[in-house]
Amino acid sequence: MLHGKVLIAQGGGPTAVINQSLVGAVLESRRVATVERVYGALNGVKGIVGENFLDLTQETDANLERVADTPGSTLGSTRDKPDLKYCQEILKVLQAHGIGTFFYIGGNDSSDTLRIVSEQARASNYSLRCVHIPKTIDNDLMENDHTPGFPSAARFVSQAFAGVNLDNAALPGVYVGVVMGRHAGFLTAAAALGRKFPDDGPHLVYLPERPFAMDAFLGDVKATLDRIGRCVVAVSEGIHDAAGTPILALLATELEKDAHGNVQLSGTGALADALTEQVKTKLKTSRVRGDTLGYLQRSFLGCVSPVDRREAREAGIKAVQFAHWNGTDGSVALKRVGNYDIDFQLVDLKAVAAKTKVMADAFIAPSGNNVTAAFDDYLRPLVGADMPEVYRLRAHKVPKILKPTK
Repeated sequence: MLHGKVLIAQGGGPTAVINQSLVGAVLESRRVATVERVYGALNGVKGIVGENFLDLTQETDANLERVADTPGSTLGSTRDKPDLKYCQEILKVLQAHGIGTFFYIGGNDSSDTLRIVSEQARASNYSLRCVHIPKTIDNDLMENDHTPGFPSAARFVSQAFAGVNLDNAALPGVYVGVVMGRHAGFLTAAAALGRKFPDDGPHLVYLPERPFAMDAFLGDVKATLDRIGRCVVAVSEGIHDAAGTPILALLATELEKDAHGNVQLSGTGALADALTEQVKTKLKTSRVRGDTLGYLQRSFLGCVSPVDRREAREAGIKAVQFAHWNGTDGSVALKRVGNYDIDFQLVDLKAVAAKTKVMADAFIAPSGNNVTAAFDDYLRPLVGADMPEVYRLRAHKVPKILKPTK
């Protein structure tokens, strides 16, 4: 049963619907008579250690609903990846403030933080309920059919590439778009959802689940150019060679590192630049363009999946209900039922913590450079039935007079 004070924090990359989960958890917690106060930690676990809390008990329902419909992490976030000592400091703060329940909205690292805090609380005989609320646009959480935040990001990526394809058809050339995803290619694969006609792009889709070979890539691009006179490519930022070395590390002259010491894959534009340069020099193709979608994928205003919005809210609500009635720690998981429905279950934190789910083989074409109809079937219910469609002229040609067709 929920007791004392409730603390909610947001960690990792923001999404278009993470605030739905926050508001769902806040409103549901405020309905429990044994809850004294509902706090929000500013900037995730960093805010907990710094005791930077907001009293969300005092927020009006009307304002919370407005915040719920606003993308991004309204409490702020952090990239801190707590170790045992860090988690012990978190627990000290929770004890000092009389926190009885800790909800952490985030990905696999956030669930691992909760696991450590939960174990430390039990070792200290401190009564603390810890429940992880899933969130990540990478869609890489174990035990989940999909993760809140991914459907909206996938909706954006699909529409972005559908628009790029129209541009590329009007002014043919080679286009390379780099999409987020270090280890899992779900979001990059979403680029293919907007294809309608047989020659629509992306014509090539490269995922981190398959090794990337530069010679094969250039051969694929050339074959597509020879076949239809243009080529749209969707590439995951995490593509790597057979040895596991990121392609960016092989091509870029200077490398940045992220907060965890990994090669910085997002936001630099380096991979798109390197791949387009290879196409220009090796294939002698002049019209080559590259983009990195970067942060645009995460919190794009006005491109939210209605399914994602609803499920993110329900994930926050179910987290509170599980904490109140189940009497155990865990992670909220979304399980697909039937043609399309979702059942929420509470799974062991260890089943999710610090683990990564990748795309199933059935979703990846045997060629390794495209996705299958099975992935389309998997993704389509998630992005919403109101996805825009593209159309073409029927092209009733007028016969030539001065230059008749031979």
